[in-house]
Amino acid sequence: MTEYLLRFIAGGMIASAFAILGDMLRPKSFAGLLGAAPSVALVTLGIAVVQHGPSYAAAESWTMIYGAVALGCYSVVVCHLLMRSRLPALPATIAALAAWLAIAFGLLAGFGGAA
Repeated sequence: MTEYLLRFIAGGMIASAFAILGDMLRPKSFAGLLGAAPSVALVTLGIAVVQHGPSYAAAESWTMIYGAVALGCYSVVVCHLLMRSRLPALPATIAALAAWLAIAFGLLAGFGGAA
């Protein structure tokens, strides 16, 4: 229960800080980019360092990087399916999910990460 309370408080504080930073930057679309994901990742890594040590947190950070790379590839595939193939959104996102999974697990299998 304490861990969830810590995540709630720290995540809220860091999310607020990123929201303020995003609000100060131009263009305003940065506010959405800085809204949740960076703050949740920082809080998760901070808790991992405290509970499991720096080496575990380092492995977790690599899995986050692999997931971010896979998400970027997923986004490119969705854009291509929507714009070039003229697929509706639901089939395009479901088809691109296979690419995301293949890239994420391929990176994890190839380079390692959290066990």
